Amino acid sequence: MNLTIAVIAKECLPGRVKTRLTPPLTPAQAACLAQTSLSQTLDTVRALPASRHLLVFDGAPHDGDAAGFEVWAQAGGGLDERLAAICALADGPLLIVGMDTPQLSRDQLAPLLADWSLPSPRCGAWLGPASDGGFWALGLHRPDGWLVRGVEMSTARTGADQLARLHGAGLAVGLLPTLRDVDHFADALAAATRCPGTPFARAVQALAAALASRPAGPAGGPPAGGSPVGGPPAGGLLTGPRPAARR
Repeated sequence: MNLTIAVIAKECLPGRVKTRLTPPLTPAQAACLAQTSLSQTLDTVRALPASRHLLVFDGAPHDGDAAGFEVWAQAGGGLDERLAAICALADGPLLIVGMDTPQLSRDQLAPLLADWSLPSPRCGAWLGPASDGGFWALGLHRPDGWLVRGVEMSTARTGADQLARLHGAGLAVGLLPTLRDVDHFADALAAATRCPGTPFARAVQALAAALASRPAGPAGGPPAGGSPVGGPPAGGLLTGPRPAARR
């Protein structure tokens, strides 16, 4: 299949990712869980039928995560600009997914994969809605940055606005299943039930057990003391812009 699948993600450093997981998690725990989510997502995407797999990254990915992917630096600007820039990297149908839905599976993408394997696809675009009003996947059979540039991101209407933009361009749009982004620990618990037995689910189970065993902090606050479950991921901080070049 002449399909490019791109994962847009960033380096999982304490204090820079999943800050809404703290509390109850520590910044190091939150970063470790984000890394587990990212690695699991990349494992899923790596196994999908595509001519190209891209990792569009802010920072320095682990070697294991980069394996099997072309690594590109994220463009500058807001998320809409960074998503629009990915369109220029594809030479055919493009599917973009994020790193916040570790429960992602091939079955959830089956409608898109089946449609775009046809000589005359039914849908020119596919959208994966997120339960918070955003979206976790965007598929464009003919990628064009205009289809996403200018859509306001990170609002309760982002998904609806993106869908309206696609319809406004005259595209038939297929809808993928609604998934829940992992932003808060309750989201992590819910996502883990959708992917039992996976590294992410096991990590969430271990964190939940550790939290349950810790004494409560002052005035019923977050648990006090104790070492984080797992340590921070390795890797350096991106200190300045770098050109988008293949690894």
